[in-house]
Amino acid sequence: MQFFSSESINSINQSITHSILDHAQVMLDIKREDQIHKHVSGNKFRKLKYNLAKARALGYDAIVTFGGAYSNHIAATAAAGKIVGLKTIGIIRGDELEKNLDKTLSENDTLQFANTQQMQLKFVSREIYRNKTTAAFLDSLKTEFGSFYLIPEGGTNDLAIKGCEEILSAQDSEYDIVCCAVGTGGTISGIINSSFSHQKIIGFPALKGDFLVKEISRFTSKTNWELVQDYHFGGYGKINHELIEFINMFKEQQQIALDPVYTAKMLFGIFDRIQKGVFPKNTRILAVHTGGLQGIAGMNKKLMKKKLPPITI
Repeated sequence: MQFFSSESINSINQSITHSILDHAQVMLDIKREDQIHKHVSGNKFRKLKYNLAKARALGYDAIVTFGGAYSNHIAATAAAGKIVGLKTIGIIRGDELEKNLDKTLSENDTLQFANTQQMQLKFVSREIYRNKTTAAFLDSLKTEFGSFYLIPEGGTNDLAIKGCEEILSAQDSEYDIVCCAVGTGGTISGIINSSFSHQKIIGFPALKGDFLVKEISRFTSKTNWELVQDYHFGGYGKINHELIEFINMFKEQQQIALDPVYTAKMLFGIFDRIQKGVFPKNTRILAVHTGGLQGIAGMNKKLMKKKLPPITI
């Protein structure tokens, strides 16, 4: 089977065993979207699938997208582009990273990986990056790089939603609750759209703020969902000793690695809410593992500087 084909890819659901679950009489399974592919895993595969198909159908030979220095989306787009034979150009936030590019690449695993996948990296100032969607900036990119297919930061657009609608399969109708980490809102929107009528979809945002409600509502008309805002740990990319301990304990007990930005915060929140009795007995919960494990190496370098313990890979 061709990796980016029209065929659906179904990931396995892995059962979790834990005394907290036994005591609450709640069932928890994890949908292992992280196992789809080593470099293009989880929601990144789902978001890129139909965008890459459209780019090729329209005759483009280059993809332009945006991201920060540790972006899962940048790494996945670079790998996916190489797989399907499309040139990739990453517009990276932070022009200071280009001043000593060899040093940046040696210290930043995400950008180093993107570089090995032949992604062309263009570093821009944070001020320019904030205006990255303006016509003037996009026109300047066309002047510099020629014709290209544009994928937004994080990969969320209508075609990304279409891809994320394939995360749930018919077999997943057995679950009462489906949980998902939330970044830009694209993944959970696709899950909501394909959810079954009896299911409740719960999102765990990795960012502070209420803007996601409006964003998700752009992509779905269903109302069987809610966002739980209590487990962002201070905001995007923020992490503390308690979360590190949870990640490492989960890896040891379940043999499942968790990324610290998204999936770990979601699962921490799920277990906390189970302990607090939020879910009735016999509730069947499916948690979606959206991948992002490539970011652990970069996070561990940050943790070392803060004299915090590393995350087990």
